[in-house]
Amino acid sequence: MSNEKRGYSPEAPSSNNEKSSAAHDETVGEYQTGLDAYGNSQVHLDPNSPAEKRLRWKLDLMLVPTVSLLYLFCFIDRANVGNAKIAGLEKDLGMSGYDYNALLSIFYISYILAEIPSNICCKWIGPGWFIPAISLGFGAVSIATAFVNNFSQAAAVRFILGIFEAGMLPGIAYYLSRWYRRSELTFRLGLYIVMAPMAGAFGGLLASGILKLDSFGSLHSWRMIFAIEGIITCVLAIISFFTLTDRPETARWLSAEEKELAIARIRSERVATTEVLDKMDVKKLLQGMRNPVVVSTSVIFLLNNITVQGLAFFAPTIVRTIYPGRTLIQQQLLTVPPYIVGAFFTLLLPLISWKFDRRQYIIIACTPMVIAGYAIFLATEAAEARYAGIFLLSTTIFAMGPMTNAQVSANVISDTARSSGIGMNVMFGNVGGLISTWAFLPWDGPKYPIGNGLNLASTCTILILATALLFWMKKDNKRREGLNAEEELAGMSQHEVQDLDYKHPGFRWKP
Repeated sequence: MSNEKRGYSPEAPSSNNEKSSAAHDETVGEYQTGLDAYGNSQVHLDPNSPAEKRLRWKLDLMLVPTVSLLYLFCFIDRANVGNAKIAGLEKDLGMSGYDYNALLSIFYISYILAEIPSNICCKWIGPGWFIPAISLGFGAVSIATAFVNNFSQAAAVRFILGIFEAGMLPGIAYYLSRWYRRSELTFRLGLYIVMAPMAGAFGGLLASGILKLDSFGSLHSWRMIFAIEGIITCVLAIISFFTLTDRPETARWLSAEEKELAIARIRSERVATTEVLDKMDVKKLLQGMRNPVVVSTSVIFLLNNITVQGLAFFAPTIVRTIYPGRTLIQQQLLTVPPYIVGAFFTLLLPLISWKFDRRQYIIIACTPMVIAGYAIFLATEAAEARYAGIFLLSTTIFAMGPMTNAQVSANVISDTARSSGIGMNVMFGNVGGLISTWAFLPWDGPKYPIGNGLNLASTCTILILATALLFWMKKDNKRREGLNAEEELAGMSQHEVQDLDYKHPGFRWKP
């Protein structure tokens, strides 16, 4: 088959590329990825070629549906405590005062502690086994929640739930980064992170349907929510053991030629990289966590997650304070429409990012609607206006998940650094989740000025920080253009060059 039909062609080296090192050449099948002195690939792979389009479509069909369904029920199993609260959980467990806030916080403590170790384990064990295993774990813990009888037992199972769920969001993001190009990844992250707002919508509908049952075995009321949703999660996890595969080389549903193309197109975007899946390396792990863009983006995700998790846990409570005269089922159903709006934008914004291969600009653009929503919450107690404010929040807060994780992935090089960088981003995000559990305090309702003020301040800070980061990336790229890569890399071994990661003189930040 000709090079043109396969979707790649060698690029003629420029004057700066003439001294490519033979030691930096690696052949995968018929795809040769030669690296010049700057660490750039000399092979051009056309993302619009028929071969790449066919491959991309096959990846979308085989990978995205499974991880999306798992993440949907991951988020449902985490957030269904909000539905259970207004269905009588607090009363049945003898909770009062700040007990509910503490119950939410306990989940995030274990979640944060396990975040980076989980993503390292995901790389070490392999995502094809790790992701189904932890999914099975949090499904089982969700079922166990249906049988708790007091606050202490509920706190214990929420702590264990956090350990199992810690690896899901960063693990799936890291997993998909093994398969997709930088520009493609954002939309695919959106396709599974959209399950967060869908979990809010579907979780409300599912909880409403479950609560209409008289009983589920010996279980009644809110206990049925945890049991039924946990069983569904376990079934999906068992199926995923057979449907997920670690990497292109082990995908039985790809032809040999498609495997070569899948590997080559990922390698073509990674500076100074001769292997897509490198060995675990402490130095590269640290490079992923101290990368300036990773650190800044992680802080942005922390601030964003204060609003995301706050909305997930407290939307039913907020709706109840807005419409106190509605029935329990009506209040559950009123939480659904804002999440549907959120799901739409969680797909639209990453789709725009895919089209233009830009992330930082969209992160900045995500803030004005959220600022307007919280301003409404603070300015008025009118029920209709405050309900409309929930819609404004939902438009963009969920889209920050795929945007920030894709931004981290785009601005590290090695697979090891990517695993720790994404893990760090999600860990910071869950610090924001921990903060959110104390944003809406019982005595602060029904207007919740403290919680809404905190969220407004967080979103304004995102706007300032994201804008400053964009200008810094542009400035540092100009500085890098003035470097002489051959002089900077002189005397270094191939291993030392690869360990540079984002410090490589040929690397450019990707806004």
